[in-house]
Amino acid sequence: MAPLIGMVFGALLGAVVAKRKGGNRLDMAQYGGGFAIIFGLLGLFVAIYLARAAAGA
Repeated sequence: MAPLIGMVFGALLGAVVAKRKGGNRLDMAQYGGGFAIIFGLLGLFVAIYLARAAAGA
């Protein structure tokens, strides 16, 4: 669940950043995609850490 939340948050944040920089729709899509990948990977690492901590490893 954490990677999905991270991807959605990253896509929204990337679109906002591109919009503030004066970008058009394609810029917003590119920033959104890039941020979604980054935040999705961070969410994946958080999920792995939480799963391992819950298992006691």
